[in-house]
Amino acid sequence: MKKNRQTLWTGVVVIIFGFVLFYVGTDGFRAYTAETARMYKLVEQKPALPNVTLEDSNGRIYPISEFEDKYLFITFMYTTCGTVCPILEMNMGQVYEKIPQKYIGEDVVFLSISFDIEHDDPEALAQYQEHFYQADGETWRMARIVEEQEMEQLLETLGVIVIPDGKGDFAHNSAFYFVDRDGNLMDIMDYTKINEAADRVVNVLNLEKEE
Repeated sequence: MKKNRQTLWTGVVVIIFGFVLFYVGTDGFRAYTAETARMYKLVEQKPALPNVTLEDSNGRIYPISEFEDKYLFITFMYTTCGTVCPILEMNMGQVYEKIPQKYIGEDVVFLSISFDIEHDDPEALAQYQEHFYQADGETWRMARIVEEQEMEQLLETLGVIVIPDGKGDFAHNSAFYFVDRDGNLMDIMDYTKINEAADRVVNVLNLEKEE
């Protein structure tokens, strides 16, 4: 009987210990993978965007601070990507359509940033932009960051991982990045959950208007 009690107690301790490890390792059950946990911590930190310089599909050059006082809805892609990028941008277009027109451009700007600095010049960006009719070059812009150091700084700030394969393609993570009017990261959202992403943006804007 005593041995059975010891065995039972040992089992309980192991379960509790495992429970605590799982709780800590998943940020209190809010994240179930290392990637999700990393993103969650990043959102908690709310890092400020570095003031990088953009060159867009119209050949205009300006600092990202040009969007000061506006929310930014950002994706990272490259135009020759044949896997996730087209889906990412199509989904971004669906989010764009779900945002009330009164907010588009006035309160929130959509921005697709290419990390393929060498290939994605304004001409390439303009051609790619044509595949997404919502991307008008103003309220939804496609751009690159010319300076590699600035690009690396931005990617690091937002936790974007980009690994070149040496053959012109890249392995990279994909998400929607939502930035507030002060240039601080507000949220990182699953790019496959279009309705949730749109609701998040609309709720923030509606709440702001009510205050």
